[in-house]
Amino acid sequence: MADGVTSGRLRGRDLERPFRGARLLPTGALLDDGPLAIDRRKRDRVRLRAAAARGILTPHAALAGLTAAAIWGAPLPDEFDPDDDLCLITPHPHRAPRGRGVRGREVRSHLFSTEERDGLRVTSPASTWALLGGELSPRWLTIIGDHLVRIPRSDRGAAQPHLQLASPQLLERALREPGRRHRAGLEAALAGIRVGSASRLETEYRLDAAAAGLPELELDVEIRNALGRLLGIADGVYARFGIIVEIEGDHHRTSRAQWNRDIDRFAAFAAQGWEVIRPTLSTR
Repeated sequence: MADGVTSGRLRGRDLERPFRGARLLPTGALLDDGPLAIDRRKRDRVRLRAAAARGILTPHAALAGLTAAAIWGAPLPDEFDPDDDLCLITPHPHRAPRGRGVRGREVRSHLFSTEERDGLRVTSPASTWALLGGELSPRWLTIIGDHLVRIPRSDRGAAQPHLQLASPQLLERALREPGRRHRAGLEAALAGIRVGSASRLETEYRLDAAAAGLPELELDVEIRNALGRLLGIADGVYARFGIIVEIEGDHHRTSRAQWNRDIDRFAAFAAQGWEVIRPTLSTR
């Protein structure tokens, strides 16, 4: 057998059979139950199953929907089950794959484009977002949109615009394509998307704060001292009021290294006259 795997091993009762002709080793127990770890675990599970499905993908098929969102590293709704059918898409009139473990649909070719990610053919970030218009609320479309337009930073805080998955302009272009369905929800979400949110928690804080009447939050702000030395990157800033907002996800609590870095960073911010507030999950 290929890769030295015998037919007897492929019949092993411990192996999962997600698709015809595919086998997966069982995954271990989840040791970290924090929100970020659960989300990461779900995305890893989708990637594993998607890789196993390569053999049943037709030449025109691509991964789409929340399957594609997971592959692009996006936050996922709490109710999302990574073992649900993989979402596949093909350009009309090509027939989408169907069968155990997959859910296919045909869409006009001008309504999506594809790229390769981690060796998988997947709808582009902007297409993925626009095609989710019929599945997700405007709030969740904003959360995923924020992820797609975020400009990552290096460990030293340098912006890396070449790693941005999509821009707000690309999202708008995708939703404006003739024949795009669910446009109203996409437009409502696009109006709330901002470049700079690094997590679902940051997006949700920003949306809730705006709904409560707070000023627009400046996102992903470089904080420097009087000599211009970078002290850190603030999640958000109300510059007029001298307030920095740092959203406390579970990784701030469970990682000792992150905890120590936060203490040093907040002390440096305070020394420059900033007041730091730290909303948590329970603040929402």
